Amino acid sequence: MKRPSIQFGIAIDPSSADAEEPFRRAKVADENGVELITLMDHPYNTNLFETWTLLTALAMGTERVHVGTNVANLPLRPPAMLAKMAATLDVLSGGRVELGLGAGAYWPGVQAMGGPERSPGEAYQAFEDAMHIIRGYWENAGKSFSYKGEIYRVKGVRPGPQSAHRIPIWTGAAGPKMLNLTGRLADGIWVSTSYVSREKLLENNERIDAGAEKAGRDTAEIRRGYNIMGILDLGRPDTAKTEDNPNNIYGPVDHWVEQLVELYTDYGQDTFNFWPVSGNQLVQIEAFAKEVMPVVREQVSK
Repeated sequence: MKRPSIQFGIAIDPSSADAEEPFRRAKVADENGVELITLMDHPYNTNLFETWTLLTALAMGTERVHVGTNVANLPLRPPAMLAKMAATLDVLSGGRVELGLGAGAYWPGVQAMGGPERSPGEAYQAFEDAMHIIRGYWENAGKSFSYKGEIYRVKGVRPGPQSAHRIPIWTGAAGPKMLNLTGRLADGIWVSTSYVSREKLLENNERIDAGAEKAGRDTAEIRRGYNIMGILDLGRPDTAKTEDNPNNIYGPVDHWVEQLVELYTDYGQDTFNFWPVSGNQLVQIEAFAKEVMPVVREQVSK
């Protein structure tokens, strides 16, 4: 099976503590060959900026790097409106938007903001409805579009504007049904080292591939994204190890290179989104872009 080319992302913390820090990180990514910057989406968190507003500002402040959610909170963002938001930003950014979509995780926070609380079955159905509505909205710009799902419905909506390119949809998927759905309908998946071990990656890939094959899709069409959490130790006090999760990566540049190459060659991951968990995160991001990425690309190309 042909593998997708390797690509890299940077997770940008949407913390409101320093309004300039997200822009500093985005600038590093934009100027150093990083393909993607992503923002998590927890609107109920007091200390975080609203994700889509910040994402728009970052898109306008960069020239090349793609921007995306990792992942958008579907229960607080109705799918037709989310599709219009993504298409609008895609036009304004010159075709640089990628949409990560999540079914919802912290239901008390969702409810506190006026959103629903859904059972696992309802969350799955809402997610599948949303996938059809979002893609249908994008594919029917200027026409009339309707979709009748169990949770979400649109009737005679007139989609627009037309996005500047085909926007990829990434899923924040975990359970067997969601992984199968990813293989059937999505362009990629986001999982994180803190929650998904390497062994679990292989199991996930089997479920995604099964969904793709059932839908008659080439399994290589679905990107496998891994949020790589950890600390890049640069031999200075502010990048020293301060926590310990067995799935995360801790160590110097050479260790990171070795681990990422292995994840690509042996575990089927092709998109690595660096997510420093503590220390001087900006200096780690810069070192990742300048010292880790080029060497991983070179080794994988061989």
